Amino acid sequence: MYSTDILCIQELYTIENKIDGQSDKYNIFTSGEGRSRAAIVVTNNRVDALLIKQLSDEDTVVLEVTIDNKNIILASMFFDISQRIEIDLQKIEAITHHAKGAGVLTAMDSNCRSASWHDTLTNTRGRILEEFLTSKQLYIMTEESDYTTFRRRRGSSNIDLTVISVQLLRTVVEWEISDQESCSDHSIIRYAIDQGKGHMTEFDFQEVRYIVQKDNKQKYQRN
Repeated sequence: MYSTDILCIQELYTIENKIDGQSDKYNIFTSGEGRSRAAIVVTNNRVDALLIKQLSDEDTVVLEVTIDNKNIILASMFFDISQRIEIDLQKIEAITHHAKGAGVLTAMDSNCRSASWHDTLTNTRGRILEEFLTSKQLYIMTEESDYTTFRRRRGSSNIDLTVISVQLLRTVVEWEISDQESCSDHSIIRYAIDQGKGHMTEFDFQEVRYIVQKDNKQKYQRN
């Protein structure tokens, strides 16, 4: 059983640009002067975290996190549906470039829909995000579930994604959509960074690898 050491939050509740409902004893990371729509909360004081200011803003918070002398780059991102998705994709590209081989994990409210991450439809934003992640060899952890990441009376979808780089493929484990009440129309997503699975920077895959869902297998083979 894993304890909750780090929270990645999007569309958070704020009062005078301060996160509401979080204890002052936690390390809370936000960025920018405007209303914060992304944050990372570190609840474990044994986790060493440093805000990467040049990559962070109101909608993107990026930390370098050190656990047991192993470093990962952790990002919490909110994609504004009213702006071009390419703006957010440029941010992801900058984050992966900054990592220089370290593992990267991005928790995002993408506002993108795609059957590739078990949604019921694929929209234009989802198709653009799919192509970008494939081109950058980034992987989506989202698994098929009885629950969805986003629920409203008008419907549900899987717009909240966990995206990782190849260095973390064997390290991020036990991904699940929780049935716990979140006091939001977004679900709580849980997963563990299992240090016992291996060293995060030792994997060096030279060939391109793909994760293919069953319903896309024929299309994949044709391509």
